[in-house]
Amino acid sequence: MPFLDIASHRIEYARVAAGDGQRPTLVFLHEGLGSIAMWRDFPALAARATRCDAIVYSRYGYGNSDPLTEARAVSYMHDEAEIALPQLLDRLAVDRPILLGHSDGGSIALIHAARASSRVLCVVTLAAHVLVEDISVASIAAAKTSYETTDLRERLARYHADVDSAFRGWNDIWLDPAFRDWNIEECLPRIRCPVLAIQGVDDEYGTLEQMRRIDAGVRDAELLVLDDCRHSPHRDRPEAVLSAIAGFVRCVG
Repeated sequence: MPFLDIASHRIEYARVAAGDGQRPTLVFLHEGLGSIAMWRDFPALAARATRCDAIVYSRYGYGNSDPLTEARAVSYMHDEAEIALPQLLDRLAVDRPILLGHSDGGSIALIHAARASSRVLCVVTLAAHVLVEDISVASIAAAKTSYETTDLRERLARYHADVDSAFRGWNDIWLDPAFRDWNIEECLPRIRCPVLAIQGVDDEYGTLEQMRRIDAGVRDAELLVLDDCRHSPHRDRPEAVLSAIAGFVRCVG
């Protein structure tokens, strides 16, 4: 796996070739416990469905990228969206990105798209957060218990070189009382590109209020609510998600 130095950290990334060089590039932004490996084959399937090349990377603290050496700040998603992601797009010469983000990655995509200098063609979010809800905190607290008492740590270790760093970096900040006021709704009206927001009705990390806030704040938003779907629509309802993404990208790209 190749690496880049981004925001003073060594970051792993991968390319998926599926376009003709004239199409936009999908850029995948993983969830709070994700990595390149945890996406599995979804980036390749989405690239094929849209006929776009793709970039997938593990953020600082995840996968085989540098492990965390400090506690995450409340601003960590803004830092990724406004510092690390722009550097990555520049270094990889991605001029017309389509950001495709899951959970934390969806929030990062929305924050980045709100920047005045954003070159983003469109955004697809899967179970993105725009505010912290009680259900989010309760599920993240339950994940902490599972990490300490079940085989969750061993299962996650398949996807992270330093699994404790990855888990604690995500879990600790979300359970920090200072994080309860985190909210990105003020970013949403500044997003000029189309947004496709997808969420499952059974999402254990957020209610459909997240979607309602996106719809109210983003001027060009399309919503897809999926039945029989929890926090990972691309795993729970892959055919519906791929079909929606392909149609959305076809209309805007």
